[in-house]
Amino acid sequence: MRRGLHSIHNRLFFLFLICMLSLLLVVSGLYYKRWTDQFHQKFSDIAQKNVYQTVELFDLLLQGYNTLSKSIAGNLDMQRLIVDDSHKDPALKAINERTIVNILGGFYNSREDIVGIHVISNTGAVYSYGSMMSVIDPNFAAASWYKEIEASTGELVWFGVKERSMIDQNEKRSVFAFGRHLYDFHTHQPIGVLFVEMTPKQVLSALSNLSLGSHSEVYMLSKEGKVMGSNGTSETDSKLLKSLGDHPLQEHEVLVTEQSGILVVASRPALADWQFVSLTPSKDLNVELDQMKHYLLLVGSILVVVATVMATLVSKSFASPMKRLIHQMKQVERGNFHGVLNVNSYEEINILVASFNQMVGRMEELIGRIRAVSESEKNAQLLALQSQVNPHFLYNTLDMIYWMLDEQENDRLGRVVLSLSHMFRYSSHWEEDSVVTLGEELEQIGHYLTIIETRLDGRLRTDIRIAENWHSIRLPKMTLQPLIENAVKHGLEPMHEAGVLRVYGESTDSLLRLYIEDNGPGMDEEALERLNSSLRESLPNGERTTQEYNTVPSAAHIEGAAVKTRQGIGLHNVHQRLLLMFGEPYGLAIRSRIGQGTTITITIPLVKRMEAERGSLHEYSGGR
Repeated sequence: MRRGLHSIHNRLFFLFLICMLSLLLVVSGLYYKRWTDQFHQKFSDIAQKNVYQTVELFDLLLQGYNTLSKSIAGNLDMQRLIVDDSHKDPALKAINERTIVNILGGFYNSREDIVGIHVISNTGAVYSYGSMMSVIDPNFAAASWYKEIEASTGELVWFGVKERSMIDQNEKRSVFAFGRHLYDFHTHQPIGVLFVEMTPKQVLSALSNLSLGSHSEVYMLSKEGKVMGSNGTSETDSKLLKSLGDHPLQEHEVLVTEQSGILVVASRPALADWQFVSLTPSKDLNVELDQMKHYLLLVGSILVVVATVMATLVSKSFASPMKRLIHQMKQVERGNFHGVLNVNSYEEINILVASFNQMVGRMEELIGRIRAVSESEKNAQLLALQSQVNPHFLYNTLDMIYWMLDEQENDRLGRVVLSLSHMFRYSSHWEEDSVVTLGEELEQIGHYLTIIETRLDGRLRTDIRIAENWHSIRLPKMTLQPLIENAVKHGLEPMHEAGVLRVYGESTDSLLRLYIEDNGPGMDEEALERLNSSLRESLPNGERTTQEYNTVPSAAHIEGAAVKTRQGIGLHNVHQRLLLMFGEPYGLAIRSRIGQGTTITITIPLVKRMEAERGSLHEYSGGR
């Protein structure tokens, strides 16, 4: 999984997919919010218009009821007969009662929505007319509705929708009841009570106009918050209705608000101190919103699939040529330079592939040229070696001279010849890797210094101190001798007094520094800078690479040989071979001052950590 996330194909795929999905999410969210706001605003406008029309309808309906009650209450014949109902003559009383009932019957028959008309005089006489034989509640005088009408001052008193008649015990139908005081037209004194019960069909039909959804509930609330009528079938939060009742509205004022996920629409008619309240749950309001959600989810799912396909195609169009380029690079790593990559992709990738093909072609050309030069140098070197004395014959001859000198007890000259034999054997024998240990290099230095000390006859003192636990460290062959030879030839040999050559080492946790120090005349800053600059330069065209030095033998370094005689290994060459073997931080560094000698520092890595205790020092001290 980790590898997959680091591939350019998967990264481009996820990046493109995330960008597309983010854009889709933002656009969908903004569109949904905008559409929702417009929907709510539109719904609110419709609700306001609906409730306003419903209130107007209620005003007309209540106005008709008011007119009916005034017509009944203002009938002069009925008023006169009610006032004269105190006659004791039974016949006359019966005639008056029949006349009043006939008057009420006329009003009853004038409308189809009247359930019953009841007139109660101050003397307690009850005159009723209805669709069936009325059975008046004998305790009507103690009923709350009667007391409420008695307490009124002539205005119409509304009682709302009731499940059954409030006065007629024989009437089981639901009714819409209202009543008012009856006053004598001449004396303006109360003479009785008019109580009318109507069918609630028109009232409930008008209430249903306030329904905004299939689950809407509509209520008529009195100014005390009491439910006067409803088309609701479920129990509604009484706290919500009570809060609406506690904040009465002004005449024809419309309230549209949302509380606890319920849309509340309320208004007040002109002829009654009521509030019409419509409660619509959010599930009814969100029907269209849910349909929009489903539509957006469907479209979003399709767009996600399209975005995934597009992300796959786009990422593949980038990654496919890159994978082919990586495959061709691996072929080049294995040494196959003959393949040519053909890609038809984006301009930048085409340029990259073209540059890669050009680079591979150039590499193949250079490798061929280097091989040709290497073969040429090898052939030249072999011809030169063939023209020289057979090395084995020379080794045997030097050994024979040594034993002849030994028989003549010329030990000093014998040591020189033996050292020369070892040096020639060491420098002319190059194995395939040309890598030796520090101990082998120090042994070779011992042979070289034996010759030099003999030749300088006491004018050279040496001090070599290298810990034995460093002797196993590997480094390029012929690293120390060219440096010591350079110090002797250019620093100590021209001196008239005795010179001192010191070789020692220091280490850290990961580095080993070897110092070759002489007390020669030194050099000025300009010459030192020029020498250090030459070390930083790359190998010239005529120099051999590390692989070539591993296979082509160097000429022997004998006493007094020049540093670059017969393409010998000089300071620059030693530095370059150290860089090629260990890397950029390592190599040679030179310090020198006029009159204070010269110090060459060799920096190489420690392959393993040093022992806690250093071993004994390898000491070589000659001519001291």
